[in-house]
Amino acid sequence: MLSVHQLTCFLATYEQGSLTRAAEELGYAQPSVSEQVRALEKSLGVQLFRRVGRGVVPTPVADTMRPYAEKVLAAIAETEEAVASVKSLETGTIRFGMFGIARLYAGAALIADVLARYPGVRVELVGQNSTEVVEDLRRGRLEAAMLAVSTVASEGMTVRPVAREELVYISAHAEHLASPVTAHRLSQASLVMPETTYRAVDSTRATLRQMLHEAGRNPQSRIEVEDVETAVELVGMGLADSVIPRGAAEQLLPRLAPGAGWVSLRPRQFDTFAIVHRSNAVLSPAAQLMIELATRRMQAIAEPLNPR
Repeated sequence: MLSVHQLTCFLATYEQGSLTRAAEELGYAQPSVSEQVRALEKSLGVQLFRRVGRGVVPTPVADTMRPYAEKVLAAIAETEEAVASVKSLETGTIRFGMFGIARLYAGAALIADVLARYPGVRVELVGQNSTEVVEDLRRGRLEAAMLAVSTVASEGMTVRPVAREELVYISAHAEHLASPVTAHRLSQASLVMPETTYRAVDSTRATLRQMLHEAGRNPQSRIEVEDVETAVELVGMGLADSVIPRGAAEQLLPRLAPGAGWVSLRPRQFDTFAIVHRSNAVLSPAAQLMIELATRRMQAIAEPLNPR
C-alpha cells in the first residue's frame, strides 16, 4: 500500500535528482529516503529511478507517476488546512463587516447566533459605514461583509443582494404622517439626518438625493448628527423629522420617541443590502458561517431577495 511518506520521498528524489539531496531537503537520513523509494518500487512492481554517477534519473514510469503523486499530496495538504480552519473556527477569532446601522437590529442577535454554535469563539463585527468596510475588504483585512449595495463599486468584488429595507419618514407630528411623503414634501421638510461624517457616501442619503433630483428638488437638512439614536430623539422632541430604515424605526421609536410614528415615502424607497467579498476568493469556514447567519438574520428582518 502506498504511503504519504513514500510519495514525499519519491517527489523529493525526482525533483532533486539525487537521494542524498532529497534527504537533505526533507531533513531525513539518506538511507531512510532510499528505503522509502525501494519500498514504493516494490509495492508498485516497477523501477522508478536509475542510478547515474552520484545521482538518479527517473524512468518513464516515474515521469507518468509524478503528477498523480503531486495531486495526492496537495489533496492531503488541503485536507489538513480545512481541518485546521474548522479547529480555529471553534476557538479562534471571527471577523465580519457590517454596515453601521445593522447594530440596531441584527448585530447582537448575529453574535448570539455565532456563539450558540461555537461558544469558544471570539467575534468581531467591524464597521461604522459601508464605505470603510469596503476598503477593509479590498485590503484583505476582512474576508466578507454585509453592506448597502449603493456604497460598493463592483470592480473586483462579488456582490450578492440578499435583502432590502424600506426607508420611512418619521415624525412626532401626526399631520406629517397623514399620507406618504412625496419628493415635494420631503424637500420642504425640516429634517435631522444622521451619518453626517459620511453624508457624501451614506446609502440612505444617496437614495433620497436621487429621489429628489428626479423630481427637480434639492435635498436639505436642518440638523446634522452622527448617530441615528440622536436623530430619533430629536424627532421625538418634535424639533425635526427624519428618514431612516424601517427596521431602525421599529426598534428605536418605542424607546426613544414613543410619541412619534412613521409613514412610507412616495414612491417607496429602499436600501438594498448584499453579501460582499473579493471576487474569486476562497472563503474560510468562518466567513462562510458569518455569511450564512448574517443572511438569515437580515432576511428575517427585512424583505428577502433571492431567499434560500
